[in-house]
Parts: sequence; structure tokens; C-alpha cells
Amino acid sequence: MGNREDLLAGARKAIVERGVAKTTARDIAAAAGVSLAAIGYHFGSKEQLITEALADALGNAIGDGMEAMIRDSGGTPLITGFTELWNAMPRIFEENRDSMVASMENLVRIARSPESKNFFTDALPTIYREMGTALQETHPQLTTEQAESIAQMYFVLVQGLGVLWLIAPNGELPDGNRLAEAVSAIAGVSPGVG
Repeated sequence: MGNREDLLAGARKAIVERGVAKTTARDIAAAAGVSLAAIGYHFGSKEQLITEALADALGNAIGDGMEAMIRDSGGTPLITGFTELWNAMPRIFEENRDSMVASMENLVRIARSPESKNFFTDALPTIYREMGTALQETHPQLTTEQAESIAQMYFVLVQGLGVLWLIAPNGELPDGNRLAEAVSAIAGVSPGVG
């Protein structure tokens, strides 16, 4: 790994151990085994490094889990894949709990930082496109527009359900069956129809 990758890994390690608010640039540099100046050279600021480190870690972990579930749904009706994906999300959340907590802590900082907001705004089309590609490759009957629309809905659902799961993991949260029932009702079809 190079200094940039070491810094991303070091930032994730320090943030999970100390939390976003308590993590200093020195903590990150020490965890990465690089000089403090490397943060400015590669990211411009500690804040940008934290934004990218958490987005990368959580985006890859949650996104990879979702993509695997999407690809596993090949050959089944879309509604079945939808149901199975959202039934599996609590397990994916549990596997990534520490990163999700750090990401939640980071959201307030991002909301106050134009640079961080721009980073996330610029990343959204790629997120939708990549998830849409997985959906279209798994369900070739979908048009590109349909696949990206579903990807956008999935992204919104994962954000909201992730927040609710962190706050009330044992609460009455909708599972895949309940969400599929809602989507089917909106579409005017029976839940078992794909």
C-alpha cells in the first residue's frame, strides 16, 4: 500500500477506536505509520481524509453486501430478490456496525462542510450507476433507466433503514416481506408476482 491507502486505513482504524470527534490528525498519521504532512499532501485536510475513509469503508462494505445479494437473485422474480435483499440487510448492518456508528457520527460534520457535501454529491451518480449495472446484469429485462431507478430506491432505503437499525436494532423495523408488500401495493399487484 502507498501513503494514501495507509492513511485511509489508519483513519478508519483510529475513528473506530476513538470516534470521529476525538480522532486527531496525529492519531491518524500514527495509525497509518506516515508523517502528519502526508494528510495535507494526499487529502488537503483531516476532514477530507475522514470523509473519504468512511465513505470508502462503509460504501464498500454495505455496497458489496448488497451487490452480492442482488447478483444472487438472478433467475428469480425481481420482487423475490427485493424481499431477500431487505431480509438480509440486518445481518449486513450487524457485520458493519462499528463503521456505521462512525459514519453516523460523521454525518453532522459532513452536513456542515461544503467540501464534504460536494464529495458525496459527486459520488451519488456513480453509486446509482454501479448498483444499477448489477441489477441490470442480474435482471436483463430491466432497462438502464429502470435499473438506476431501483438502485436509487435501494440507496434511499439502505440509508433510512441503516439509521433506524442503529437507533433501534430490536425495534419494529420493516423486513423484506413488509417492504415487498408495500411496493406491491403501490404497484397494484400481489406480492408474489414478479
